[in-house]
Amino acid sequence: MDLQGANASGTSGASLELASLKMAKDQQKQEGQATLQLLESTASSADVPKSTSANPAIGANINTFA
Repeated sequence: MDLQGANASGTSGASLELASLKMAKDQQKQEGQATLQLLESTASSADVPKSTSANPAIGANINTFA
């Protein structure tokens, strides 16, 4: 029975799992940074004028009885 071989493969499996988890964490950080950059660029380029109605009385009265 070769216990050393089984133990060595278990250790390498754990180190591979840790490496995989680190890569996944780094990927999530990169995706988060890319998302923040996209949101910031969208917010800074959102120079869309507010829509105005031809008749300012439209929408002035709100029916609160439903």
